[in-house]
Amino acid sequence: MDTRNPGRTMLDIPSRVRVHVETLLAAQNDMGVCDAFEQYAPVGKPDAMNAPHPPKVAGIDSTVPSPAHTVAPAPAVPDTSPAPSPNAPNAPGALLQDRLAGWVSDLTTLHELTERLARTDALPGALTELLRAGAALVGARRGLVVLEPGDGLGPDTTIGLGLARADLGHIETVPRSAMSYGKILDGLPGADGEIAEPDLFAEDGLDPRHREVAARLGYAACYALPLASEAAGRIGAAVWLYDEPAEPAERQRHLVGLYARYATEHLARLVEVERTRVCMATMSEELLPSRLPRVAGVQLAARHRTGPRGGGDWYDALPLPDAALGLAVGSVTGSGPSAVAAMGRLRASLRAYAVMEGEDPVAVLSDLELLLRLTEPARSATALFAYCEPALRKITLAGAGHCPPLLVGERRTEFVETSVSAPLGMLTCWEAPSVELQAEPGETVLLYTDGLLHRTGDATDRAFARLHAAAAGVPKALRHDPDAIADHVLRTVLPDGLDVADSEEDVVLLAAHFE
Repeated sequence: MDTRNPGRTMLDIPSRVRVHVETLLAAQNDMGVCDAFEQYAPVGKPDAMNAPHPPKVAGIDSTVPSPAHTVAPAPAVPDTSPAPSPNAPNAPGALLQDRLAGWVSDLTTLHELTERLARTDALPGALTELLRAGAALVGARRGLVVLEPGDGLGPDTTIGLGLARADLGHIETVPRSAMSYGKILDGLPGADGEIAEPDLFAEDGLDPRHREVAARLGYAACYALPLASEAAGRIGAAVWLYDEPAEPAERQRHLVGLYARYATEHLARLVEVERTRVCMATMSEELLPSRLPRVAGVQLAARHRTGPRGGGDWYDALPLPDAALGLAVGSVTGSGPSAVAAMGRLRASLRAYAVMEGEDPVAVLSDLELLLRLTEPARSATALFAYCEPALRKITLAGAGHCPPLLVGERRTEFVETSVSAPLGMLTCWEAPSVELQAEPGETVLLYTDGLLHRTGDATDRAFARLHAAAAGVPKALRHDPDAIADHVLRTVLPDGLDVADSEEDVVLLAAHFE
């Protein structure tokens, strides 16, 4: 016991080294150094037993060399110095401290890089982050990752770091079997793990096209890793390019290997999310019109955006007897496969009712409400149906809990006042009067779903004001083209890519321009 400081406990090992117990315990608790005390063997045992044993820390192989930031060992020279005195500096303790500092630095770096990767929620961002982190770990400046799941279900893509699209095109002209990522993805012999090519131009068997592309793009070495795990299988390969002949050190390889294993699991989850999103989007699109009809006197355009889980927003346009045209938009509550299926059933039913009694929109929605209440009592929906006579530019419409149409013309931009009514399935019997609208030549009627308003993130009144301002601000040169009008309104109401970004809210915009 140290009488000068009762709170400190010292172990007195006079012939070898003094060990501060508190310091070692702190290192043990913080780093998991379970065998750190093996560095300090008792005096009197043979030197072979006193030799330090490299500890194992947090899953990192302790047999790899010291990290790059530590001083490299000096070459061996004959030891002519006198034997150290008992008061000499603690050489074994300094070695342990240096190694602990290296492990702390490595673990901190891995933690920061994996945290940044975990914050990505889409494949393009995750792949770019993988390339950046890997380049920092192996000391490269450029690279590319090829995503190609082994089950063949996609998605397949190639993303570069420091490489333009044209550069990636040049690399893809090299025979696949001559590229390290191609060997990994195709399972060629010798491609079970990492592939290091420290000096491409020194290799006798380098493919001539590969040599030409490497010289053109200015890289002389590469290092490739498979992106694979037992659970996910093979999903791709990552390659980092060096400007000069080089290869990562053993410790760099170990660290990037740890990072790649974590990244593979994260990418596998995002691959499943992307597949689900594509599947739901495909189902939604297949249940919507494959093309819009051509009817004399009116031009049509439609825009539809669905979220990753799939939603129940829909639209329709169908020719009716007597050269008439039926326009409809609607939204089913919920999301996912059940909502998409309900949307398909509702749209198909409305088409049938519109053909039979389309000139009376109230009757069409009444029949639709009865069907919904009898077949799906736990679900509600909003809908708007318009019966158009293009030759007269006359529109008769009725809405059930739906947003009012917006009329855009040379001299006016205004919402069409419709009667306030409940959504379908909310009341025992739905009924609401219809509204007639007379459009002027060159005017456009916009039908939309409330997802367009919700995606803005604004309150309802401000979202309506933003939509009105966007429609009023359509340039005169574009007002004759419904496609241009729809694109302008979407980009203005939802700026900064929100019109195409994934969201929980579906968006439907249907434009009818009267000539």
